[in-house]
Amino acid sequence: MAKRKEAVSDKNNEPIEKQLWKAADKLRKNIDAAEYKHIVLGLIFLKYISDSFERHYELLKKGEGEYEGADPEDRDEYKAENIFFVPPSARWSYLQKRAKLPEIGKDIDSAMDAIERDNPSLKDVLPKVYARGNIDPTNLGGLIDLISNISITQKDGDFLGKVFEYFLGQFALAEGKKGGQFYTPRSVVQLLVEMLEPYKGRVFDPCCGSGGMFVQSEKFVESHQGNVNDISIYGQESNLTTWRLCKMNLAIRGIDSSQVKWNNEGSFLNNAHKDLKADFVIANPPFNDSDWSGELLRKDARWQYGIPPVNNANYAWIQHFIYHLAPNGQAGFVLAKGALTSKTSGEGEIRKALVEARLIDCIVNLPSKLFLNTQIPASLWFINRNKSNGKFRNRKDEILFIDARNMGHLINRRTREFSEEDIQKIASTFHNWRNPDGKYEDIKGFCKSATIEEVAALDYVLTPGRYVGLPDEEDDFDFNERFTKLKAEFEEQLKEEERLNKLIKENLEKIILKN
Repeated sequence: MAKRKEAVSDKNNEPIEKQLWKAADKLRKNIDAAEYKHIVLGLIFLKYISDSFERHYELLKKGEGEYEGADPEDRDEYKAENIFFVPPSARWSYLQKRAKLPEIGKDIDSAMDAIERDNPSLKDVLPKVYARGNIDPTNLGGLIDLISNISITQKDGDFLGKVFEYFLGQFALAEGKKGGQFYTPRSVVQLLVEMLEPYKGRVFDPCCGSGGMFVQSEKFVESHQGNVNDISIYGQESNLTTWRLCKMNLAIRGIDSSQVKWNNEGSFLNNAHKDLKADFVIANPPFNDSDWSGELLRKDARWQYGIPPVNNANYAWIQHFIYHLAPNGQAGFVLAKGALTSKTSGEGEIRKALVEARLIDCIVNLPSKLFLNTQIPASLWFINRNKSNGKFRNRKDEILFIDARNMGHLINRRTREFSEEDIQKIASTFHNWRNPDGKYEDIKGFCKSATIEEVAALDYVLTPGRYVGLPDEEDDFDFNERFTKLKAEFEEQLKEEERLNKLIKENLEKIILKN
């Protein structure tokens, strides 16, 4: 696999997106990263749509060939080319001239309003936060100057998209746990996509965050010389702020986001794509979500393999994904590792039913510190509706287990990521296993193709360490079980402390009375 190319500055051999991040971060001053990301990403988006508009504007203005007699101010001329129309007061050139004025914040907010009025698909998407009192107009002008230089230093038309994606990741790192709510680390997304290979069809993510799964799917198709028009995306997000980031992230890539929906009830209570049967489901749902309204959905049609517990959504998500798969559809998703072993509230029976239905294709054990918002151990699940459909070899009576706990490298003290080589090793193992002409073999400590009978013999536990030949004590760690036990011990200690305090108080009172 070719390594990812980065735009590099001749000045100090550092990728330009990193230089831009450092410069933008210096201008942040006392603004919280969670708020600052909307300021910066909104400006990058505005620069992108303005640049696209200006390029087409110049073609229309010249009036040559098919554009002869065209009016450069006619909105329909841009709609026909899937280009956002940018009114005069919102164009980057206009705002850049006003960057040093104290009212620049109001100008940008007005620009965002004007763009939304002229482009209904962007309604309620763009940030209008620039006139707030905590944003220094001088720093805002500095950001405009910084972003203005991007097109001067880069010939790559996709560079603004790369900057947007890089900044999303950096803001997620800066926000830490909260950042993980809108951003799945790039290397995890890339691994999911490389294993699923979504060349053609409908790609669905019912908890889509800022849209990384969709962006990576489009990148995959492009990098394998496919046609991006061969895939269509469908998504849903319950957090309005995150949905806005997603819409901008996709628009800056030229990806149609018309089927990416928002409602604050979420995919379980208000399924925005009830009739969708997707070719690929790619997702990173919230881990061990206890607030998913499960008590309201006990008789839901999606629970074909068992009713999930009301206090944990893991097996609700799995069945939601399966429900939305086409007859030959595939799913790849992240899940808390406890779901591989849990028997709480019938989860073990649901897992058994999934295995017996020959739906589970592969399980990948992940290393720690991959995710920003949790230290809960995680795994990747791969589901296939039809493992004997002829596209790959018939493996309906097998499950591939891969243990990748020792892979990846630290990028800081608290965060790990996979290298390109790591991704290639894991993905190629899966492809060699399922391809008819693949050269797969079990590797002790790393991968094992187990039969359904072997899985049944281990009581349908799916932790890879049980199969690949590693000590399974750590691999069988159940976070929920351990947390419940520690909580009970803590509560018992509190009760004992309360009893001792009461006893001490009573004895002190007796001593005082005697004296």
